[in-house]
Amino acid sequence: MKFNLKNAIAEIERQGVLLVFPLDNRKDIPSLWSSFFPRTPMRWEWDDSGDNRVAELWHLRAQLAEGRKVVYTKWFRGRATVFSKKLFTALLADQGLAGANLGLSGDSRRILEVLEADSPLSTRQVKEFSELRGKFNESTYERAMKTLWNRQLIVGCGEVDDGAFPSLAVGATRLIFEDLWEEASALSKKEASETIHSLVSPDSAFHKYLEKIKK
Repeated sequence: MKFNLKNAIAEIERQGVLLVFPLDNRKDIPSLWSSFFPRTPMRWEWDDSGDNRVAELWHLRAQLAEGRKVVYTKWFRGRATVFSKKLFTALLADQGLAGANLGLSGDSRRILEVLEADSPLSTRQVKEFSELRGKFNESTYERAMKTLWNRQLIVGCGEVDDGAFPSLAVGATRLIFEDLWEEASALSKKEASETIHSLVSPDSAFHKYLEKIKK
């Protein structure tokens, strides 16, 4: 399969969910890297001897997030994860939308309120507006964001020049993907569950992670 944006989107739509980069090069957790380069283990090396394809996939990741043809998140174990819109909508209906604010910590709720007032925002802006700046608040911020990622309540929207290194722009799902939010609100639990099971194998690592979150 030729490495390009069009084929990446098609592969995400076909499989439903993929990591962007492989997890320890495990074959049981599919990724865009393993889809494009199935016989090549990925190595995180950014010097002159590194594989240029790693950097190319990094830039493709940003294009996927900005283009919004698919949904970019930090879902599976906090790693860059891409969903087809069909699967993401079903997941949102199944475990996110119905109880969007139920059980959220005060910090998660505050971040969500910030993003629902103005999206997308850079990492620095989210921390500033939610009053979670600084090293002392870093672990609190990460925990709060993890909950929002896991519930599909926030999405990645590309990159922002936010200092020495570009940071991920983040937005509230309800604003960035308003059409998917409305579709999810019209889906029954049964319809959502059927879609999830048609796209995510019950014995896959993705399904096991989903069940862990729901518990």
